Amino acid sequence: MVSNGGGPNDPRSGVRGSRFRLLGPRGGKGASKTAVPVSAVPTRAAGAAPSIPKSSKTSKKRVLFVCIGNAYRSQLAEAFARAYGADVIDAHSAGLTPAMEVAPLTKQILVERNLGADDLFPKGMDLAAKEHYQILVNMTGKAISLPGARVLHWQVEDPVGKSEEQFRAIAAQVERLVQRLVLELRQGS
Repeated sequence: MVSNGGGPNDPRSGVRGSRFRLLGPRGGKGASKTAVPVSAVPTRAAGAAPSIPKSSKTSKKRVLFVCIGNAYRSQLAEAFARAYGADVIDAHSAGLTPAMEVAPLTKQILVERNLGADDLFPKGMDLAAKEHYQILVNMTGKAISLPGARVLHWQVEDPVGKSEEQFRAIAAQVERLVQRLVLELRQGS
């Protein structure tokens, strides 16, 4: 039996008498009904952080996606990278001349894909330059770089002034490019 300091009936222990602990998403609706003996549940010292394999900490790359206004392409790329490649990418975005707000169509496309869009805001390169990135994804069409960062140039048309149909095609292109980058990073290239 596992002791987390209070005994078998302590609500903090997860053990109720001799019953098994149920594993699943917080025991709520949709929780797994698979019973696992408490002895099979990994334990750690009180207050200790969960152990994370060393390889997952070192394999994650800090990636900065850059476009002109940080209102369309780079915001999409950041959101797609967080959704599809959180295991290999620490995603950020910025713009050369940040817009006043993220474009409503950008947010709409992310919401349609069940990706969070509420906390998005345009950021400038001045903030980004204070951080270290392993990869800089340049969608500006201009020559930019950051010290120590590998630069990838993505030929993605600026959607400003384009129709919704054209913008959706550009968003799909950004999504495919991000998925390709995620796969390359997972393969170690």
